[in-house]
Amino acid sequence: MFGCLVAGRLLQTNLQQIDETHAIFELPAAGSINHVCVFLLGTVPFPDGFGATVHFYWPGKGFQLLGMLSNEKPSAIFRLRGTYSAQTTDTHAVFTGAASDAALSDVTAFLGISVEPLQQIMQEVALLPSAVARNGNTPPDATLMAERVVKNLFNYVSSFVGGNPTAISPDLMIPMSMIAKWYENFITKVRNSGTGFLERQE
Repeated sequence: MFGCLVAGRLLQTNLQQIDETHAIFELPAAGSINHVCVFLLGTVPFPDGFGATVHFYWPGKGFQLLGMLSNEKPSAIFRLRGTYSAQTTDTHAVFTGAASDAALSDVTAFLGISVEPLQQIMQEVALLPSAVARNGNTPPDATLMAERVVKNLFNYVSSFVGGNPTAISPDLMIPMSMIAKWYENFITKVRNSGTGFLERQE
């Protein structure tokens, strides 16, 4: 019923059934995964009023709800790198039994799929940080983001003066090529891993 595709790898259809409503995909070498796509194969639709939540499990860190699938939304792509935060719940503890044997040194993660009523799924998905941001309940602080971007640029430029803070003055000339190089690196980082790295520089 489900397929899984990790960017840069072969298609996985080796779904392991846990019970009637739960199943998992093993994701070996999970440390190298950036994006994963989960989809319905098109052979068996969900029963009316049902869909599935998609969860990511990292051994020793717990589960994270990624999103959902339904007959109306039969596929989804999720970015895993740089977005993990454990959200273990009793509701989906059934996955733990299948995944708890994995040693922390083993980098095999799991993608859990839970078939549930659509009404319940919509309530769960509405609590995701991305959904909250889309609904406008917590508007992003543009001033804080701008401050972080400028701090990143300042740190980049000041790294070329050999760590001597006294060499930085208001009259210091900075070649535009240096700013252009920072911009290219910055955009590449944002596209690959989001803006989380800006929070970590604090």
